[in-house]
Amino acid sequence: MTQTETSGENNNSKPDRTGSISPVPEWITETINGGSLRLVDLHTGINGWASPPGDVFSLRSANYFTNKQKSPGGDYLLSPAGVDWLKSSTKLENVLARPDNRVAHALRKAQSRGESLNSFIFAVSFHVPSKEPYNLVYYFATEEPIPSDSLLHRFINGDDSFRNQRFKLVSRVEKGPWVVKAAAGNFGAFLLGKAAKCTYHRGSNYLEIDVDISSSAILAALIRLVLGYVTSLTADVGFVVEAQAADELPERLIGAVRILHMELSSAFVVDEHKPQQPRIMMGSVKASHDDSDDEKV
Repeated sequence: MTQTETSGENNNSKPDRTGSISPVPEWITETINGGSLRLVDLHTGINGWASPPGDVFSLRSANYFTNKQKSPGGDYLLSPAGVDWLKSSTKLENVLARPDNRVAHALRKAQSRGESLNSFIFAVSFHVPSKEPYNLVYYFATEEPIPSDSLLHRFINGDDSFRNQRFKLVSRVEKGPWVVKAAAGNFGAFLLGKAAKCTYHRGSNYLEIDVDISSSAILAALIRLVLGYVTSLTADVGFVVEAQAADELPERLIGAVRILHMELSSAFVVDEHKPQQPRIMMGSVKASHDDSDDEKV
């Protein structure tokens, strides 16, 4: 999938599809494979995540404001960099700012070696309403600077009001009980920034969006329904900066993730009663207490 965005006649234009794939840097490979929620096969995987093809989503086409037609989503703007399923005694906010966040830590290590100096992380963290606080965190990244004339750049560097008016979630249930498909069908595409409370955390090389599902009674009810069937569910979720003018078309997927038959018990438990220790990475598939190659940060 393409990690770069090219400028053309509009500021959100699609690059030519050459079939080439940009090399994935070591730090992103580490974060893709290092989480407690594993990377699994797109079609047969269980209790993990995968990258669905962008074309399973329908986005606003180049002529949308003329004919209201949509077109397949195509390539992602950013590369998937992992998923964390976390459980904590308190609500987790701005996880990328934590010294024990495994994704931010992997990038810091790469940059300490003089690598990936232009890398940027885009994360969406859902606060899942339940008896115990859960967070489902999606990470995406790019190695190249995000073009300054792009809609994504405007979103990343805009104010919260602009972001709330543009932050869109697109979703689809690939497999699951009819009751979930019926309920989720009403949320195929909507402005998440207007439906729920979103808090935006802008760092020097990242943007994290924390979504409080409990702030929306409708979304909270939907998530409670989904959690009851989650082990038999395969669902795709993608993120888009909504195009609201002709020169912003066609819409592009920032990134997307497929969650397959997730087990709630697979969550990484974050112990907030212990000091945050960079060597014990939050969300990691295992705690690396004795990794002598791991640098302190």
